[in-house]
Amino acid sequence: MQYFPLFVDTNNLQVLIIGAGEVATRKLDLLSRTEADITVIAPDIAQEIQSYHQKGRIRLHRRVIEAADIADYDVIYMATANEQLNKDYAVLATQKGIWVNVVDNPSFCRFITPSIVDRGRLVVAISTAGAAPVFARTIRSRLETLLPQSLSPLFDFVASKRTEVQQKISSGKDRRLFWERFFKLNSDRFDSVTEAHYQDAFSSLAADGEILLLDENDNAALLPIAAMPLLQKIEVIYRDSPLTENGVSTDINELIRRDASREAVPNFSEIAAKYHHGERMLLVLDTEKLKKFKAHFPMAKHLQPGAL
Repeated sequence: MQYFPLFVDTNNLQVLIIGAGEVATRKLDLLSRTEADITVIAPDIAQEIQSYHQKGRIRLHRRVIEAADIADYDVIYMATANEQLNKDYAVLATQKGIWVNVVDNPSFCRFITPSIVDRGRLVVAISTAGAAPVFARTIRSRLETLLPQSLSPLFDFVASKRTEVQQKISSGKDRRLFWERFFKLNSDRFDSVTEAHYQDAFSSLAADGEILLLDENDNAALLPIAAMPLLQKIEVIYRDSPLTENGVSTDINELIRRDASREAVPNFSEIAAKYHHGERMLLVLDTEKLKKFKAHFPMAKHLQPGAL
């Protein structure tokens, strides 16, 4: 992974955009949605950027860039039509420890800007590490159709309720069950019944756990799509013979929660007790042991490539 995805708090972030043409305008359209303090330097200014200045959203300097300008900023975007100027000032910014992006020139970028789906508090970022931005836009268009605009006010509602939920429900595990129940009742809507669904979600937090079984010889990458939401709820992964440092293959690690714990496989009675206490577990076993667990726990779901 060449580019590691980060979500940066833009409150008081100092951003400089050098250039004020079409390319700079596209960057500013996106950055203006954030809390960042934005400065633009360019001798010629597009009308759209002038409008941002008139609204007081940006600071604007109508002149050519100077070396002294490359200071006191957290992030710089080089977006002029002069390729050599972009490169020269990108090198200067890097030398001064400032993160810089040269539009359409990844080799001079300390970071790249992904394709973004914006639903307020829910933000999805897509990147192909600069290799295929056109395909990233294709993925974005698909996600735009899957994620309704109602998610923006819905997550504002959820954010406003988090403190109340923490006060009413002390256990982190029970809070997860509460929010799962809420989203199951409410789905992705935000309407007149959302508040009722929120109140109803407090009514029942008790539930049996989940037992998922996976043969350690199976290719986890070939599991059916229906297995993905089940794996994302797993709290503990059990296995006997670790194949990797943390006891789980890389393929499986990519499909489960990062904070799920890894432990050795308990005996039948311990598994049963954990199940009735609501634990959600994945058991990665050899073929013979999996058969025994499958026979002992008829409620368990056997995850297999191509079937569930």
